[in-house]
Amino acid sequence: MSAHARPAGARAPVTVPRLHEMKAAGEKIVALTAYDASFAALCDAAGVDVVLVGDSLGMVVQGHASTLPVTVDDMVYHTAAVARGVRTALLVADLPFLSFRDADTALRSSARLLAEGGAAMVKLEGADYVLEAIAALARRSIPVCAHLGLTPQSVHKLGGYRVQGKTKPAAERLLADARAVQDAGADLLVLECVPAALAGRIRSELAIPTIGIGAGADCDGQVLVLYDMLGITSGKRPKFSKDFLAGRGSVLEAIRAYAEAVRGGAFPAAEHAF
Repeated sequence: MSAHARPAGARAPVTVPRLHEMKAAGEKIVALTAYDASFAALCDAAGVDVVLVGDSLGMVVQGHASTLPVTVDDMVYHTAAVARGVRTALLVADLPFLSFRDADTALRSSARLLAEGGAAMVKLEGADYVLEAIAALARRSIPVCAHLGLTPQSVHKLGGYRVQGKTKPAAERLLADARAVQDAGADLLVLECVPAALAGRIRSELAIPTIGIGAGADCDGQVLVLYDMLGITSGKRPKFSKDFLAGRGSVLEAIRAYAEAVRGGAFPAAEHAF
């Protein structure tokens, strides 16, 4: 066996085309955040498909009140650490606040996350002017995950962490934005804090996979903040999360339980949706 051959039964690395195949086949995509090599290795060992280095690290790791203080340097540092722990999961890294304010800035920021951090895909919030950045990245073969609904970098504009798309006009705008990010070249879409019925409609109308967080069970996959699903986040846990560590003997067991619950349709349940 060559030095690069996989052992029999070993999982093949998850790729962007593989995520699209999973959507087509109706296989649920399991995603979790991670911010260091140790937790990343546990996510990988548990069979998580996508590991996201979220700018949520500003809150759960750095202790800030929002994600806004996170810098590109912070993201490169944590992405590189996570990359050392990941073997088969697809590694996605957030572009932090104002690091994609125009296409050129988005390209420079993304180049660092891929070249220095080892990411395979970047995630960025919003539509509107962001479409230009998505298109510029896609033209240069940089995979993009879009993020709509509750976009934490817009917390001041939104007036807090609130469910989005609740009225008919707001739902239509969100659906239009979802089509727009797909048309601009996004390969994946995260929907956060969106009514479950709307998220299901978006999933059915898009060709790209949708990953929900507080968006009901009808998305193509689910993502949670690792610290939330382990029950170690300080303060009140989000409604859409669940403590998978409770009653289990290890973090690895908790992550495996989460993965099984997502793939089997047990999570999210009705109480985790809006």
